[in-house]
Amino acid sequence: MTETGNRLRKLLESPNFEPQNYVKLLSQQSDGDRDLQEHRQKIQNLADETAQNLKKNVYKNYRQFIETAKEISYLESEMYQLSHILTEQKSIMESITQALLSADKDETSKEMQAAFPKETEELKQRTLTSLLEKVEGAKTIMDTPGRHLVYNGDLVEFDVDNMSPIQKVHAFLMNDCLLIATWLPNRRGTVKYKYNALYDLESFAVVNVKDNPPMKDMFKILMFPDSRIFQAENSKVKKEWLEILDETKKSKVSKERPKKEEEVPTSPVRAEVSTNPFDEDEPVDAQEGVDLSLEWIQELPEDLDVCIAQRDFEGAVDLLDKLNGYLKDQPVTQKVKELRLTVEERVRQLTEVLVFELSPDRSLRGGPKATRRAVSQLIRLGQSTKACELFLKNRASAVQTAIRQLRIEGATLLYIHKLCNIFFTSLLETAKEFEMDFAGNTGCYSAFVVWSKSAMRMFVDAFTKQVFDSKESLSTAAECVKVAKEHCQQLTEIGLDLTFTLQSLLVKDIKAALQSYNDIIMEATKHRNSEEMWRRMNLMTPEALAKLKDEMCSCGIGSFEQYTGDDCWVNLSYTIVAFTKQMMSFLEEGLKLYFPELHMVLLESLREIILVAVQHVDYSLRCEQDPEKKAFILQNASFLHDTVLPVVERRFEEGVGKPAKQLQDLRKSTRPVRVNPESTTSMV
Repeated sequence: MTETGNRLRKLLESPNFEPQNYVKLLSQQSDGDRDLQEHRQKIQNLADETAQNLKKNVYKNYRQFIETAKEISYLESEMYQLSHILTEQKSIMESITQALLSADKDETSKEMQAAFPKETEELKQRTLTSLLEKVEGAKTIMDTPGRHLVYNGDLVEFDVDNMSPIQKVHAFLMNDCLLIATWLPNRRGTVKYKYNALYDLESFAVVNVKDNPPMKDMFKILMFPDSRIFQAENSKVKKEWLEILDETKKSKVSKERPKKEEEVPTSPVRAEVSTNPFDEDEPVDAQEGVDLSLEWIQELPEDLDVCIAQRDFEGAVDLLDKLNGYLKDQPVTQKVKELRLTVEERVRQLTEVLVFELSPDRSLRGGPKATRRAVSQLIRLGQSTKACELFLKNRASAVQTAIRQLRIEGATLLYIHKLCNIFFTSLLETAKEFEMDFAGNTGCYSAFVVWSKSAMRMFVDAFTKQVFDSKESLSTAAECVKVAKEHCQQLTEIGLDLTFTLQSLLVKDIKAALQSYNDIIMEATKHRNSEEMWRRMNLMTPEALAKLKDEMCSCGIGSFEQYTGDDCWVNLSYTIVAFTKQMMSFLEEGLKLYFPELHMVLLESLREIILVAVQHVDYSLRCEQDPEKKAFILQNASFLHDTVLPVVERRFEEGVGKPAKQLQDLRKSTRPVRVNPESTTSMV
């Protein structure tokens, strides 16, 4: 850089640089426009040099940028792991603290009960009686012997759907049930509350609701299929409710377990042998008893409720499998039947939740893999048919949504590329996921084939609306159909061939497109024929002649060189040359669209187009009186018969795979005959 450039750089880089003063000073010192232009060029050169240096520095430090980004990513993952570990440690510490507190409470309560057993029980019953006198419609609750109050307090009930407050309630927790009473707006004497509901402790599960301000200090009571949400006064009261509810439920289970064990006699009584052959053997629970007093079996319904509430579907199904394995070889007693009825209700609730997970109303993001969890658990529950149906409905909705969200581009071919990429990629992913999820259920594969065909109809509707309904050119339509066929062929790698389905859905629109373009060519040919003067073509420039030769060569007419004359003349008429190019273009586009159902349509269209040109040549030969023009017309007829028609036959056979007898017969029937110039008959 020159000394002037260095001074200018230092001036612009100085911290006290003021652009306005600099421009004002520069305009005062300059002699004219030329000085300003030179100074502008210097600043521009400096800007270019700075930009070049910046690019070099970026390229030089590019690897460092990548490594820094990787380090940041590693650091982020480590921080996430550290956060996760700290969260686990916090939860462990809280659980240890709660266990110690509950142990202290248990010891204190045991000591109090040992010191004042009778007085404490009587005091609780008297307290409950005095409180229930304030509840309207709760007189019969004290009829159950041994029932006493454990805990009570005011709560606010919220709506489960929209989380809005409903009413203020008062809850009474007893040793075997939970009473919910609502506040009376108009009090009558000592009555403050009105009976609302009474729940047995075994009929519901308690779930903590995470704080989400302003919704905080809440817990949920699950009585499937219903649930209720209550809000405590503060976090301390909420914690007391959760702890006391859990302790009371466990206490009731531990007290009832010895009673159930006592019901099973230790020494079975021998049954009398009946001599009546018509008497049926009755199962004796004492002889074939099943041990249902295990702790995990007693807590199974509640554990299932908690798993469903916490969306731990795998844990719920694992518990069910464990129970089924335990009862597999056991005799079916009355208690087993009752347990199965209780569990079947939870299975129904779990199935409903899994069905909701697969419903199209849920978020469709994540692709087919997002449904794997719910599908696998439904299959484990023996609901493979329902899982298959819901999985396919979910994927159909996802594919339809993806197609709707695709923006319609100005270029049709670009839109079709995106449409095919979205649809066939989704179909391929769905097929792979289906094969993985339903590998052991071969009966579901027929449902997938039916679904694939319905999905293909959805794709063809969008395809047709953009390609055929918008009246695109035949060349554009042919390219679009070719793209769709190529994408459809990708499905064969997983054993799914939908090519025939695609062709059968497109055949109607392709027929209409071929017929429409056929009519356009015939009208254009007839129009040119009406203005035919039968003169040689003069292309004026060698470039135009070379271009025409290339076009004819690309059409497959390699012997076109013999029809060119001196300079830029062509020994053919403009009408015949234009007809040849248009017909060969129609043939190429038709072969791109070809499949067996379109064989006769394409063949008849070619035959009609060729007949229009042949009949025009024949008519011109019959009517023309000038010998020179008649010889020129005959030369054009020979070009059609000996050069163009054989190329059409050969190209059709190459594209279709079999010869076209109709085109061969047409060429034989239109064989030109060398005649006397005075004769009026020229073609047979």
